[in-house]
Amino acid sequence: MDEPQLFLYGVCFVTVLLAVSQFGKSFLDKVLGTFRRRQSIDYFKLSGVPPPKPLLDFNVDKAQARPYRPFRWSYHQTMSLKKMEPDYWLELESTYKERIAQRKALHAKHGKQIIDALPGSELACRELMEMAIQFLCVRYPKQFHFDGRTLYNRILDTKSKVDEEDPLVVLNNNVPEDFLLTLPDSKTGLYTMVAGVCCSSIGWNVATKIGKPLKEIHNVVPDYKEKMEFSMDRYFSKMPTDKPIQRGSWGLEIGQPLWLQDGDPHFAVRTTQDPNLKIEDIYLRVDWQTLRRLPRSRSIVFNFKALFTPLSSFRNEPYIPHLVLKVLTEGKKNLMDYKGTWHIEHKVIPALEEWCKEQEEKGWVPEKWEVRTLDEDPYYPGWKKTL
Repeated sequence: MDEPQLFLYGVCFVTVLLAVSQFGKSFLDKVLGTFRRRQSIDYFKLSGVPPPKPLLDFNVDKAQARPYRPFRWSYHQTMSLKKMEPDYWLELESTYKERIAQRKALHAKHGKQIIDALPGSELACRELMEMAIQFLCVRYPKQFHFDGRTLYNRILDTKSKVDEEDPLVVLNNNVPEDFLLTLPDSKTGLYTMVAGVCCSSIGWNVATKIGKPLKEIHNVVPDYKEKMEFSMDRYFSKMPTDKPIQRGSWGLEIGQPLWLQDGDPHFAVRTTQDPNLKIEDIYLRVDWQTLRRLPRSRSIVFNFKALFTPLSSFRNEPYIPHLVLKVLTEGKKNLMDYKGTWHIEHKVIPALEEWCKEQEEKGWVPEKWEVRTLDEDPYYPGWKKTL
């Protein structure tokens, strides 16, 4: 190598050192991060979960969520897991614009109660964001576009610069889902919540759960310790990336409360039975949930979305009034106390009894049908005709 070349290499080396010295680690991280993110990672191939089918004619304002009715009889506290449908990991529907506005407002007001992450969760948070972006761009190609640096949301007419923003904030500003990320604790080996973005919790928030293992997160769930704690920990430790699962939980609410905390005035309605309560003010709330392992960080991510449906819809849904009536009147007491349905039962039970008779008279349900979990679970017969 001749002297001019040596001099040139020396100048380049000194320039790099000065740049790092001047701008510090953040400068180098940004340069390397940008380089890495230009490399396309096919998370569908890496995880073994196939990509969703593109919705080329999708109209978010007219889109309806599938009518999840996760009612079971006999009713016991179980994980009730089903194989996740790849098309529906993240589901957009007509409440999208309203929900994203709510989520942004909740984060602005409540900060780390809504979004927080512990040291060591950085890779998992970024990986989750990248997977969500990839999914949205494949599933909704006319609504989302990503150029490697910026996510363009054509529904909201917004841009998210992924190199500059917190990955969980990017998720909150574009995806109407909550995400809780877990990793095994280095000392105990127990899966522990290390990060989360959550805007649809009732009686808890990210700040009250972060840093806790599964058994502490679920300590208020009836029968969890006796029936589910061991199997849940074992399931998490063995879960592969190519077998995500889904399940649903449900409740009956007055109105559509998305995020409620202790001390909120709305909690007071759960302590009384209002004689003037109207059926049209009561809603089914379903939290449709999925669970999957991320392929790079190995984090297990729990995501869920609150969907509200007027109770009156049950009237036109075969078998559903019978199932819900059975659960409300004969369900295990500690489970029903946990669900907190007492405040609406004085109105709901008579309505369900009336709708049961109507459906039997119409021939939708056989007389004296022996109530059981439906073959169509978590839906009901003929549900596709309603979409």
